Amino acid sequence: MVRDYTGKCSVRVWGCGGMGVRECAAAFRYNAPTSRKDSMELFEAIHTRQSVSKVRPDPVPREVIEKLLAAAAQAPNHHKVRPWRFIVLTGAARERLGEAMGRSLLRRNPQAVPEAVAADRAKPLRAPVLIAIGVDKPAGPKVVEIENVSAASAAAQNLLLAAHAMGLGAMWRTGDAAFDPDVKAALGLAPDQHLIGFIYIGYPQAELPPPNRPGAADRTVWME
Repeated sequence: MVRDYTGKCSVRVWGCGGMGVRECAAAFRYNAPTSRKDSMELFEAIHTRQSVSKVRPDPVPREVIEKLLAAAAQAPNHHKVRPWRFIVLTGAARERLGEAMGRSLLRRNPQAVPEAVAADRAKPLRAPVLIAIGVDKPAGPKVVEIENVSAASAAAQNLLLAAHAMGLGAMWRTGDAAFDPDVKAALGLAPDQHLIGFIYIGYPQAELPPPNRPGAADRTVWME
């Protein structure tokens, strides 16, 4: 069963029955608000989403970011622990994160040239919005670490798909900074918490050609 952002049941689908691919895709139509991109079909969004590294500096309205986070929070998660932690950085907060990244590089490599340090400091400024995604540590006997990480990763994918459906460009990045305890501390995370990445979000500078990715056939085994 698919639900829209208001919580109302919008489509009731258990297996698409005898529908073809197009009809099945249409049954999963994205139901969030206003723009043309908001009505992008689920299958279309999945197959056309791609990483967008170059975005405009134009600010992204807070209500748009909140819609992305609401979509992210619909991800499956074991024991309903909601292990994801979203840290949204805009404006000067990106600069402070950049300073932490620069210090991280110098600690790892005291001989780093000033140009390299400056480049690390500038990384969070590549987009007007940066969302860091942390993961809660297991907090109960049945909660497993890998399941929390998997749930947070599913939330990240939801966020990427929602951004694409709303006409935004997004890119999931990691790098050494994602594993650095001081960078984590700058984001309010504990040293032993996972930081699965930084998602950069903005309006694309240009329209990109459709992605050409391999299918699943060479990674699939059928067992009957």
